[in-house]
Amino acid sequence: MLKSLSPNNKLELIAKLSDSLKTTAKPEDSSWKSLFGALELDQSVDDFVSNLKKDRKFDRKPIDL
Repeated sequence: MLKSLSPNNKLELIAKLSDSLKTTAKPEDSSWKSLFGALELDQSVDDFVSNLKKDRKFDRKPIDL
């Protein structure tokens, strides 16, 4: 793969790799795992669950086949 690159492209690649190794800053975790977290509530969990269940609406309609 590297054999097909021109000498200038190889030097650019080496420079970019060297620069990336010199940086000590850790990149932010942008994986899907960072999407999970605790839900912050201003009410108790029991109140939240009861409100959630109370607000659910089921609208079941028969389907004619």
